[in-house]
Amino acid sequence: MTKLIVDGKEIDVPAEFTLLQACEAAGAEIPRFCYHERLSIAGNCRMCLVEVKGGPKPVASCAWGVRDCRPGPKGEPPEISTRSPMVKKAREGVMEFLLINHPLDCPICDQGGECDLQDQAMGYGVDTSRFAENKRAVEDKYLGALVKTSMNRCIQCTRCVRFSAEVCGAPEMGATGRGEDMEITTYLESALTSELQGNLVDICPVGALTSKPYAFAARPWELGKTQSVDVMDGVGSAIRVDTRGREVMRILPRVNEAVNEEWISDKTRHIVDGLRAQRLDRPYIRENGQLRAVSWQQAFAAIAARISRTDGKRIGAIAGDLAAVEEMFALKELLAKFGSVNLAVQGSDAFDPNAGRASYIFNPTIAGIDQADALLIVGSNPRKEAAVLNARIRKRWRTGQLKVGVIGARADLVYAHDYIGAGTESLGDLAAGKHSFAEVLKNAEKPIVLVGADAFTRHDGAAVLALAAKLALDVGAVKD
Repeated sequence: MTKLIVDGKEIDVPAEFTLLQACEAAGAEIPRFCYHERLSIAGNCRMCLVEVKGGPKPVASCAWGVRDCRPGPKGEPPEISTRSPMVKKAREGVMEFLLINHPLDCPICDQGGECDLQDQAMGYGVDTSRFAENKRAVEDKYLGALVKTSMNRCIQCTRCVRFSAEVCGAPEMGATGRGEDMEITTYLESALTSELQGNLVDICPVGALTSKPYAFAARPWELGKTQSVDVMDGVGSAIRVDTRGREVMRILPRVNEAVNEEWISDKTRHIVDGLRAQRLDRPYIRENGQLRAVSWQQAFAAIAARISRTDGKRIGAIAGDLAAVEEMFALKELLAKFGSVNLAVQGSDAFDPNAGRASYIFNPTIAGIDQADALLIVGSNPRKEAAVLNARIRKRWRTGQLKVGVIGARADLVYAHDYIGAGTESLGDLAAGKHSFAEVLKNAEKPIVLVGADAFTRHDGAAVLALAAKLALDVGAVKD
């Protein structure tokens, strides 16, 4: 740990902290545009300037390490000031530069009310501009159906560039030109291909990247905000549902380090369109071969009447693979009230209760991927099935401490992997130690065997699961 004095308060922080993290640990507020705790450091907006005692000029705290600070002449801890006149003047100057070319779009900007530039201009800016020349203009770029661009507002923080390259694994965005001519672009005006691109809207600190489907639909202060959990994939991302009246307007991520960090997949984010378009909003009853619109009360009365004339044990139910666990449990309870056990769930025949919970829950937990050193994926394409989980695997792979093997259909998973084969023979060979990846699994301290839904929907799904479970036990993947 390293001692620092921040605004007169002495703190102990790890030597690998940046000054920005150290100042925040001491309770100081540091403005920033380019810095994001889940992305690499760019150090190009200069908004996070602080004063280091003895230094001739302010330093960018996001790119200055605690271990780079020199102690005082008598060995006293380095002193940092975040509120000195030098810092105030520097931040006002940076804000003035940032706003030189920024258009006066706030009244018609979709980011209004949740814009970092607005908030920080109020807190750290000045009330006048000395810039009388023409503002520069930048052509809007086409990024696809989900992300709308207004590149005049861009302040070149490069968060979007770093996010698409580092988190998504699809380095499709970049900067061209220098100085005043610098522009963020997709090079060839092509649509983004990542399944996490909706997060670009969340991390953009200005109104340059906004949500195309949500454009001009509502203002943030009109919306009711409800915390919820996503059921569109097996991850269970933490989400916030924003509503106006009875209508769901949008879905945003909530921070949950154990599950989705602060990202959500595009499916999660844009599934709300299904609540608006072509939605079955009233029930129908068939009478004399014709469908007639009725109220919900009449519909439930008709269901109750039909069920009351039927032997409870002859009632069955089918739960689809998009039903949430809570809904399936409620359906099971309802059937139990009728005395029926005839509940079928899609693709569940492969699960054998004798194999224990380890065969169907994610034992190491999603956050446990951050400690894994070997991962075997069987019958799954996590990039399409659980994009947020795939981003977590990529995050661990980028540290160089995770080796990945894949059995199943070939797919671009945005990280290097050892392709073992497509069928059960490959899994059998691996279990018998006939493939080089078997050694990787055996030597791993914290291996994970991840079995996907594709393996269960096969006619021999139970055998595949049993073989994968045996392999997991053999390599020591199943632990407390």
